[in-house]
Amino acid sequence: MKHNIRKALKALAAGATFTAAAAAAQAAGAPAVIKIGTLYASSGAFAVASQGQYEGLQFWANAVNKDGGLFVKAYGKKIPVKIVAYDDQSSTSTATSLYNQLITQDKVDVLVADFGSVLTSVAVPLAAEHHMLLIDPTGSGANFFTKKTDYLADVSIPSSQVWPVPLGKFLLAQKIKRVAILYDANDFDASQATTLKDVLAKGGVTPVYYHGVPTSESNYTILLHTMAASHPEAVIELGYPPNDIAFLRSLSQSGLHFDMTFTIFPGQLLTLLTKNVGAKALAYTYTYPTPPLVKYDKVTYGMNTAEFVQAYNAATHKEPNFLNAAGYNTGIVMQDMLGTAPKFTQLDFHQALMDMSGKTTTLLGPFEINANGAQLGQPFPVAQLVPEGDGSKVVVVYPQDKATGKPVYPAPHS
Repeated sequence: MKHNIRKALKALAAGATFTAAAAAAQAAGAPAVIKIGTLYASSGAFAVASQGQYEGLQFWANAVNKDGGLFVKAYGKKIPVKIVAYDDQSSTSTATSLYNQLITQDKVDVLVADFGSVLTSVAVPLAAEHHMLLIDPTGSGANFFTKKTDYLADVSIPSSQVWPVPLGKFLLAQKIKRVAILYDANDFDASQATTLKDVLAKGGVTPVYYHGVPTSESNYTILLHTMAASHPEAVIELGYPPNDIAFLRSLSQSGLHFDMTFTIFPGQLLTLLTKNVGAKALAYTYTYPTPPLVKYDKVTYGMNTAEFVQAYNAATHKEPNFLNAAGYNTGIVMQDMLGTAPKFTQLDFHQALMDMSGKTTTLLGPFEINANGAQLGQPFPVAQLVPEGDGSKVVVVYPQDKATGKPVYPAPHS
């Protein structure tokens, strides 16, 4: 009996020694830093949004490194992160070259796309070619997500094809029959236009105006008068921030008035839009409200929306916008991914994200991706910008379970 006990104890001791040795070997093979490669735009059409996203990612990295790094399960220890970033100047050709450099020369551990669908579009095929998971913060073009892949994950914004579903349902609920849709002919905006048209069709509504323009469009005067000639009750303009600014400026100077006007980016970059077009031009217009304009209090990972706003303000002395939140959210999703992936491989990273899907809520809302890499969580409601003092109050008007007020429709004449 004693002999058996001694034998068992020796076996346990040997096992413990082996486990400790394996853990030590695992830790010894760990990299000195986790290299996260990304791009940003210091100039060009996407500069403001891109820099906002990049600043949010930097905020996350700084916070992680102050805490000794992030825990990497594959190595059983905390490791600092290093962001390797280049300036693509809002150019897809420059971005293509720089993404390739991050993958083949810098050999980054994790690849993160620049802001938006245009600058993400060139990274998607490159990442797949090199069997590298592309962490996609805000590239939401529907054509990215048409087939199963292990090398793409949209982490901080819903696939753009689902964005307008609540908007379309709101238009139908308001019994608006005459809808004009003007959209940029890019993946991000065109997919929204298609979805919106389809949702309206199910309610028996056909747009009275449906027209695409180049993403570089900046002159909306003739377009506005052409739309007005179709006598719309609602005008929907789907573009990027420079488009929204040019469109709203032209509308305010045109003398035209529509009962309802919708643009995308006031809900993401309200301070920027207010500065460039004025609160008066935004009065009673509609948008997709995004965190931190809408808040998620109960989260399973990272800070909730209010905590993020407070921490970001304390660190940067600036009020965060949605793109800052998206950059931070991208960081905490990667942090959770690396903290749960059993091996340090791209396929294990992807599987970790799939395992998080449907079980994780962050400051941007529920995290849910499908096998094609599309983000199906983090839904956007519909809000109206109601004048308040010198600015605007964001009033969520649809869906009913998220509404904070009722829409002012038709919009009053200024």
